[in-house]
This record gives sequence, structure tokens and C-alpha cells, in this order.
Amino acid sequence: MADFETVIVETDLLILGGGMAACGAAVEAAYWAKQNGLKVTLVDKAAVDRSGAVAMGLSAINQYVGLKDGANTVKDYVDYVRNDLMGITREDLVANIARHVDSTVHLFEKWGLPIWKDEKGAYVHEGRWQLMINGESYKVVVAEAAKNALRESGVGEIYERIFIVGPLMEGDRCAGAVGFSVRENKFYAFKAKATLVAMGGAVHVFKPRSSGEGMGRAWYPPWNSGSSAYFTLKAGAEMTCQEVRFIPVRFKDAYGPVGAWFLLFKSRATNSQGGNYMVERQGELEKWGFYGRVKPVPANLRNYLGMLDTMEGKGPIYMRTEEAIGKIAESYKDDPKAYKKKMKELESEAWEDFLDMTISQAILWASTNLQPEEGSSEIAAAEPYFIGSHSGASGAWISGPEDLQTDKTRSEYFWGYDHMSTVPGLFCAGDASGASSHKFSSGSHAEGRIAAKAAVKYVVEHNTPPKVEQSTIEAIKAEILKPLEVFAQHNGATTDPDVNPNYIKPRMFMFRLQKIMDEYAGGITAQFTTNGPLLNRAIELLQFLKEDSEKLAASDLHELMRCWENVHRMWQAEAHVRTVLFREETRWPGYYFRSDKPKLDEEKWHVFANCRFDAKSNAWEMKTRPVLPVFEQKTVGRPLAAA
Repeated sequence: MADFETVIVETDLLILGGGMAACGAAVEAAYWAKQNGLKVTLVDKAAVDRSGAVAMGLSAINQYVGLKDGANTVKDYVDYVRNDLMGITREDLVANIARHVDSTVHLFEKWGLPIWKDEKGAYVHEGRWQLMINGESYKVVVAEAAKNALRESGVGEIYERIFIVGPLMEGDRCAGAVGFSVRENKFYAFKAKATLVAMGGAVHVFKPRSSGEGMGRAWYPPWNSGSSAYFTLKAGAEMTCQEVRFIPVRFKDAYGPVGAWFLLFKSRATNSQGGNYMVERQGELEKWGFYGRVKPVPANLRNYLGMLDTMEGKGPIYMRTEEAIGKIAESYKDDPKAYKKKMKELESEAWEDFLDMTISQAILWASTNLQPEEGSSEIAAAEPYFIGSHSGASGAWISGPEDLQTDKTRSEYFWGYDHMSTVPGLFCAGDASGASSHKFSSGSHAEGRIAAKAAVKYVVEHNTPPKVEQSTIEAIKAEILKPLEVFAQHNGATTDPDVNPNYIKPRMFMFRLQKIMDEYAGGITAQFTTNGPLLNRAIELLQFLKEDSEKLAASDLHELMRCWENVHRMWQAEAHVRTVLFREETRWPGYYFRSDKPKLDEEKWHVFANCRFDAKSNAWEMKTRPVLPVFEQKTVGRPLAAA
């Protein structure tokens, strides 16, 4: 549109995103860029202080290996991650993060994050890998360090409130990114020698459990719209684990965390009849072979056992908070004063768990007169999410570290630079990188550091500015701003601008996408169950939706952002459906169940299911990649700058 200014920004390293991985990347990139006289630019859709999955805060750091005190080894963590993902993981990527993550946590503490300590000064663990924190301002602390690193080094700049739509390409090389301001009429083209994607996962691809006034509620941040997956897919990158969606079990309706209750408070979950499904359904685990016998039981199998109770009509499922608190306080009963003090302390910790990270759950408890020390609280499986950082694994197929490769893995897992995708100059971290789950917030930050260091090395060795014609940029600009044109041209055809035969508004578009995914790809309505014919029908309906995306309309900048968010979700949805169809087995019951392929098939499907979209042929390519062990090896690697 004529009144939109085109802003060209040239940089050496472009960091996309403002969450934990992007902040880690900023800290590390600033150090190495200063050594090499390079410029770093960070672009965030929101404001870095409260951007990403940790925006509201967090009550625990979920990855801390404890290498210094000898509590665990890197191999221990790799074993844990591999078992939880039913055998499908890139050991080299997991090990690389695990050997660096402790230094990241120590940085958090140095920057001012309060980590719980016991009377001896040791960290208080929630579980084997988790540390308790006072984390309401966790993201603010980490963001401040990232901003300071970029500004004080003199090499960096930050652009906030810029929605990145997609990649800027120079042939097969990623040459930066394009997007627009969500506050003023400006279109941005960022030209870069290397681009690091860390824009989060995807929420609201499936219909959420919350509806009406609560529709925006989700476990993962609702503004995560699949931008990382869209960006890497459109750039032509090979993707992995697109079938692996994550379904967390959380306190019902407000999605409050359950980790502290299970791990710190040692609580049980029971059905409405008082039965403990983890005990009563123990035999079901045997159907899943080795993975049904590992400890801890994989998250998806724990989900599955609870889902079986629900499907048999034994719901609701309850977290026995009153029982857990009572057991902890029991040893104080002989001293009424001490007992009263302990109960008050436990009650405070229960509420603080929510106030640190899910305030809406505390509000729900208060509004329903629930006292955790007196009564149980419902828990339920949420809708599916796409993330590479938590218990999911979807993301780009990336190069691992050279020093952790074996003779067998080198040709499969390494192609020059840590965390570079199959597209030259395109690096990934956090939810953007696949097959390396259970990195959570601290591991994502560490991964951002790893990727940024490698990206700077790439720039030093490929220090050629990208050449993209201005005419190409203007053509992309016209495509991105098209929904504004569509609305301006047709909105007068009806008295209600939201109902029009010439266009579709983003809200209605999202509802259509969610209905397709919910009913055909195994959402909550279908009890997370699907099959081949349903998936093929989903692909057919997604093609109709893709055609209609050309008629998306936006009345303002906010709706323009919503239009492109939903296009991003649509691409994530198609990658998922095609990969679930491609993997002809059920490997993750509790995340999804294929009724026509109901068993685990280790012989054929102990492999990565990968996909790639070829823009030239407008076709999807599906392939398998081998799952190869790297462990018999050294794990002390090259230090990061800030360690």
C-alpha cells in the first residue's frame, strides 16, 4: 500500500524472536560479534521483557544437570530424554545442550534470579533435573541481560513490535527476513549474512478446551503461532518430528502447572472413584515394550493411562492436593504451633506455584472457593501444542556439534555449523529446532548461545552481503499487505464487515483450521485419536483452507498480524498431518493414537520422520532419517563465551 514505508535494515547476524533462546543468542552473539567487528540485530514480535513462553514467569527451572557436584552426567540426561520420547531423539543435540546448561543457570543467578537454597546453601530440587525458583520476573531478568549485552557491546540493535512473516531468500541461501510493524505503517526487510530463528512453537492449531470468554487461555503462550515452523518450511529447510505434538496434563481450565505437586509435594492423581490409574493400569504399560518399563514413565504414557480412565467414564481426574499437604505436615502434629506454621508455609508454596507462572489458576481457585489443603482439584489433558523445547520435539533438522559425532553419525548429523538447518545461513534454537526436547527455558537459552556462536563463525567465514533486488522486496511487501487491500476493496459490500462473501476474517479462518484439526487429526473432541482416512480428509480440507487464505482480510495492523499468524498455523498443521500419516504406527499414545496402526513398530519406525516443502514443485517430500547413538563418548566441549 502506498502509505506503507519500506524500511531496509542491513546486518551481519539477524536474531528472530525475543524468548529464552533469542535472549541466549543475544548474549553470546554480542561477545563474538564484538571480537569480529560484526553487527547483530534482534527483532521481536512483542517486547523482549515479557516475550516468549516464560513471559508470565516460572516457578522452576526444568533443566539443570548438576555436573559440577557430580549428581548426574550428560549421558544420564540423554538417557532420560531418549526414553521419554519413546526412543526418538538426536543424542548429539541433547548432549550438547546438557553439557552447557548448568553455566546458563549460573548466569541467571548472577543476573539476579532468586533460586531456592537449603540451609546448607545447596539448590532446592523439585525433581532430579528441576530447581525451584522465585520466578515471576524470570524473563525480565534474562531479557535485561540480553539487552545490556547488545547495547553495551556497541554491536547490537533491537527492534520490538515487528511481526516477522517469512524468510528473505537469495537463491537457496537465507538472506534475512521480512515483516511489518504492528504499531505503525512500516514494512521491514532485514538483510543478513546469517539468520537465527527462535520465534517459538504453535498454539491454537487445535481447538482449545477453553471457549467463550476463556478462548484465549492455553498452557503455552497463545501468541505462539507457528512462526518458526512457517519460516523454516518456506525457506526450504528439512523438518523433523512434525508428528510429535505435546499434550500436557494441567489443572483444568486455567492450565496451572502440576510439576511441583507431583515432584515437590509428592502428590497423587486419582479418578473420581479414588483409583490411582498409574497403579491400576500398570499392565497397560507392558504393551509399549521397553519404554513402558523405564523410570520415570514417559510423559505420553502417563497421559494415556489417565485418558483411559476418562474414556471409561471414571472422571473427573483429581490432584489430591489435600492429601499431599497433609502427609508433609503430619510429622509436625505433635506440636500444634509447629503444625500450624508448617501448614501455613505449605499453603503459601501451593499458591506461589501459580502466582509465579499461571496467575489465572490462582484466580480460578479463589473464585471456586478451593483450598488446596482441604480439597482436591481437577486436572485434565490440554489440547495439542507444537514445541521443540518441552516434551515435544517438532522443529527443523539441524547440524549437531562436530566433536560429539561418531564415524556413523558424522554424515547424517553434521554439515559444518552447530544448529544450522539444511538451508545455508539459517540457524535454529528453542522451539525452532527439532529432535532435542526437554531443554525447557534454561536449555533453550543455552541452545541460543550455542547457535549464535556458530552463526557468528558462519558469518566470519561467509562474509558476503546478500543481494536481493528491491523489486523482489516490493513484490513480497504487496503479498504481505494484501489482506488490507482485500478488506479496503470489499468491506462496503455488507453492513457487517465481519460477514462478507468476498473475504474471510482471521478469527473465522482460525475456527475453520481448529475444526479440521480437532475432528480429523486427533484433537480433544476425537479423544486424540485419528486414522489414515481421517488424515487424508484433513489434507483435502487443508487444501481448501489454503486456497481461501488468499482471501484473508484485515481491517487494521492487528488483524493483519492475525491473518499471518493463522497462515503460519495452517502450515504447521499441514506438516503435522502429513507426518502423522507418514509414520505408520502409534508411538506416542497420550499425545495421539492411530486407531488403524495401534501398535509400536520398532523394526520399521525406530527412525525420524522428516519432511520438506519444495517451493519450486509446490510439493511435500517425506523421508526417514536414522536414529543413531553417539554415547560412548566424551562430553566436555568447547566453552561458551559467558560460561
